[in-house]
Amino acid sequence: MKEIKSNSGKVLIFRILALFAIVLVFFLISGTIFSVTRPDGASPLLRIGGSRDTAQEQRLDDFGSYVADTSIFTGIGRLRIPLQNSSTLIISIAFPYPNNDRPFSEELAVKVGEFRSIATGYFSSLPAGRPGETINIDEDAAKAEILRRFNSNLRLGKIQVLFFNDLIVLE
Repeated sequence: MKEIKSNSGKVLIFRILALFAIVLVFFLISGTIFSVTRPDGASPLLRIGGSRDTAQEQRLDDFGSYVADTSIFTGIGRLRIPLQNSSTLIISIAFPYPNNDRPFSEELAVKVGEFRSIATGYFSSLPAGRPGETINIDEDAAKAEILRRFNSNLRLGKIQVLFFNDLIVLE
């Protein structure tokens, strides 16, 4: 008589591997479909490595609608601008920008000289008023006009808001 060898052990391993492959393919297909149907700005469903950095949360609170990937551009530095009434204006201009937009941040760095010229030109052209009178600067109007002039020189992005860190008039 001939002995019949049983392949049931090999068949069981094959079935387990086939089931594992089918489950893996199912997860890959469903994950792909899920990721394609999610909106572009959706937050992650799962974070590995802890929660959000508290400094980023504070930046969200300080600036309201700005995202955590926002930095403050201070490259213009402190400007000393002679005014028409022989006084001097000291001002520092800063603004938030998305730090993950590399081309825009490079454009900002290249345009620092133009930004300084724009601010200097604007403030030095303000009317002097009467002799001996302190010059009156409308901060909101100045911010709006300088913002408009800055944005007209930018090609890769736009600045949303300006901050005057220093605004001092020396007689």
